[in-house]
Amino acid sequence: MGTDVRPADGSQPAPKRVIAHLDCDAFYASVELLRRPEPRDKAVIVAHDGPRSVVTTASYAARRYGVGSAMPLSRAKRLCPHAILVPPDFASYKRVSRELWAIVSGRLGALQHLGLDEAYADLTGVEKPVRVLRELVAEVRGRTGITVSVGIGPSRLVAKICSDLGKPAGFVAMGREEAARRFAGHPPKLLPGIGPKSAERLRELGIETIGQLQRTPLETLTARFGANHGADLLRRAHFHDDSPVETERVLKSRSNERTFDEDVASLAELEEVLRRLARELCEGLRRRGTRGRTIAIKVRLDDWTTVTRARTIDAHTNDTALVTEVALELLRAYAPPRPVRLLGVRLAGFDEEGGGAAAPPRNAAQLALPL
Repeated sequence: MGTDVRPADGSQPAPKRVIAHLDCDAFYASVELLRRPEPRDKAVIVAHDGPRSVVTTASYAARRYGVGSAMPLSRAKRLCPHAILVPPDFASYKRVSRELWAIVSGRLGALQHLGLDEAYADLTGVEKPVRVLRELVAEVRGRTGITVSVGIGPSRLVAKICSDLGKPAGFVAMGREEAARRFAGHPPKLLPGIGPKSAERLRELGIETIGQLQRTPLETLTARFGANHGADLLRRAHFHDDSPVETERVLKSRSNERTFDEDVASLAELEEVLRRLARELCEGLRRRGTRGRTIAIKVRLDDWTTVTRARTIDAHTNDTALVTEVALELLRAYAPPRPVRLLGVRLAGFDEEGGGAAAPPRNAAQLALPL
């Protein structure tokens, strides 16, 4: 996964960088199968049963029929009508997640968590890291019943892609140069950080594979994407990535949203839902002692058009009355032109120390709230 570079002064070379990405296989479905009598090879779909529900996750037996996360449940049922439908139980998932990652961190130290079911670990300088990880995967499986796929590389970028290879129970190690060769024929969207919009803009330039992106002149990319994004695309295509494993995660935002079973056209009804969402959001923030300055709403129309509106106030707050009033003003100013499928409220721009000046608890109209 690279070679040591010996410094000119003759001192010992810096150890090769070794990053691992650990990803639990179909985590929610795996937790459900562990506590149910059905055989492990059964098709299981984790989702609330409703006309507007989407799939939270699915077992690999269900995925073989084309069922995937975020798919409308109605379509998943058509693809796999014999699947067992299980409502999500996030309290259980969090409990198993805590147990699992306690085992992992006990062996590997600090982790960068990406959610309940995946994390990065920096094993640079660890003796025989591949053996350590294989033993860890076996221990996790034996103690929790959860299977973890592992990707190992010189960077988070390579490790992330490797962990998806051979799932379930994948275990792949690869260097940067090998990754650049092996994935040259794959579409650019394989690379983390290249989403659907960037992939479409690349296709407009005739770039449909990572190999083609590797051979594209930097000038062409910067002309289309700008200096920073264009250079980043080329770096990713060659699998260059020196981003650190960040073991202290800074909370950037918290949100609360609701998808309606039937589209809502009534502004009065939307306002009532928004009030409830804001209240629940602020109650959770107060329990954590967290306050933010940027208040935002998210509105998804019945044609899937998604709009966000935000306003930054003068001081950090988690006051229900203030957040609610600003959110309502944003909703009324937008005035959804079509029935609404999803509505949400978000607070961001947190005070890092939990201190800072708090916003007055009442009457948002007394504050200067720039548009």
